[in-house]
Amino acid sequence: MLTAADSIDAPVLRGTPVVPGVAHAPVLRVATEVDPAAVARFRAAAPAEEEAALAAYDAAAAAVADGFSERAARVEGAAAQVLTASAGLARDRGLRSAVRKQLRAGADLLGAVEAAVDTFVALFEQQGGLMAERVTDLRDIERRLVARLAGVPEPGVAMPGSPVVLVAADLAPSDTAGLDPTVVVGLVTERGGATSHTAIIARQLGIPCVVGVAGVLDVAAGVDVLVDGTAGVLEVRPDPAAAERRVRDDAELRAETAAWTGPAATSDGVRVKLLANIADPASARAATDEPVEGVGLFRTELSFLDRPTEPTTAEQAELYAAVFAPYAEAGHHVVVRTLDAGSDKPIAFATHEGEENPALGVRGLRLAADNPGLLTHQLDAVAEAAASTGVEAWVMAPMVATRDEAEAFAEQVHARGLKAGAMVEVPAVAVLAHRVLEVVDFLSIGTNDLTQYTMAADRLASDLAHLTDPWQPAVLHLVAITAAAGQQAGKPVGVCGEAAADPLLACALVGMGITSLSMAPSAVRAVGAQLSRVTAEQCREAADAVLGAVDPTAARAAARAVLVG
Repeated sequence: MLTAADSIDAPVLRGTPVVPGVAHAPVLRVATEVDPAAVARFRAAAPAEEEAALAAYDAAAAAVADGFSERAARVEGAAAQVLTASAGLARDRGLRSAVRKQLRAGADLLGAVEAAVDTFVALFEQQGGLMAERVTDLRDIERRLVARLAGVPEPGVAMPGSPVVLVAADLAPSDTAGLDPTVVVGLVTERGGATSHTAIIARQLGIPCVVGVAGVLDVAAGVDVLVDGTAGVLEVRPDPAAAERRVRDDAELRAETAAWTGPAATSDGVRVKLLANIADPASARAATDEPVEGVGLFRTELSFLDRPTEPTTAEQAELYAAVFAPYAEAGHHVVVRTLDAGSDKPIAFATHEGEENPALGVRGLRLAADNPGLLTHQLDAVAEAAASTGVEAWVMAPMVATRDEAEAFAEQVHARGLKAGAMVEVPAVAVLAHRVLEVVDFLSIGTNDLTQYTMAADRLASDLAHLTDPWQPAVLHLVAITAAAGQQAGKPVGVCGEAAADPLLACALVGMGITSLSMAPSAVRAVGAQLSRVTAEQCREAADAVLGAVDPTAARAAARAVLVG
């Protein structure tokens, strides 16, 4: 019986493109399960007494956490952050308490671990957003704990000696972070979205990646495949000569991309600002190694996720000054987003507890309604840091929904001598962008949340990745409306979501009238190089083409036809 992957009628599987590039190699399937025989042997001999069982758990948890920490020390950037977070999760006292509770209820050790993890999985899934994304991490930790208890190697990717395309249902961050891009030349997963940990680390490593590929698990290990991370396809058993030719062409394109040094402009000289998304002083400094012209999104809340109490104005000012300093020297501006706490980014001193639907609840700017000090303290700190460093600071509020909200925010920002802006995440603001621009100096479109709210789909739900695709026509029409309002008002409108990091989509956004694109620093050269290959008129033609498409697949094809040929 032929599977979808073997069928002559279906040699191509489609998913969501994450990292552009072409790779051709045999499939390597990821081993994610622990040897059942070893598990059975341990279960038969596992310690029954509570303290002995808990001691065995502690030893296993420490070993798993140490393994994450050791791997984190060998990598950097997003990979190190993800592995460090997993180490903390393995050591979590709450997870240990849940294991003890299950042991006292009569469960054996393996059953206690499974039940404890299930409890946290249910909690994270209920919270949604980034917390739901941690479910993959939890399941990975569970498998590694079981392996340690059973006395067998932890599951994961066994690195081969020759190039492969890694195929899996999903990949845990610990698997992805340790990959060697000279060996793992492509990544394809059945689940996951454009903002999953797999996607984030694949971007940093530059490995062509496609996620959300239905049917990919039907492709047998060792089968020759070609991954096209730009088009979002996996070709099964491609013509070898044609595949190798495409890989060579892609290698030439990558070399051209790596050599691009900016500043960004179309081939006929229309300038576009390429900016960096950053989270803290370390990422701010690292971003200056790339040809960026400032910061388009400083996610201030990411520096405070582990703070039980609100940092003082002085503490915040010191942090912001450290972020601003490298850009003050270069004469670049920094766009600061005020606390985007709540929903998928819970902060102890700010987030409302017990909301039934936190993604639609009190988050972002809405937190200032009953706690105005959160905003005023932060604005005071930004103004102080800007004055001390000499940087040009722009400040924008997340989760703005009305003109009145934008106006009240702008008044406070302007009172401190700073430029004021609003995030376009709520569709209502996109529709009435011309009104909002009457009271703010700029707009920045957060395509991740705008897509989530437009399509009524959690942007981190792997089952809904087809809906949260940034190429969704409905989302692009809202972007076009906002960009047109900016042109009419003579004010800048930028994009700071995942859409900005897609080289082809970036060209279409510029064609709509977007004036700046902010992204992970590692994506800047690819976007800049692509812009340099096309004219402003081609960008406009691409914009018209994607706005006329009926679905994301058609939109991508239309853009490629105009921009690549």
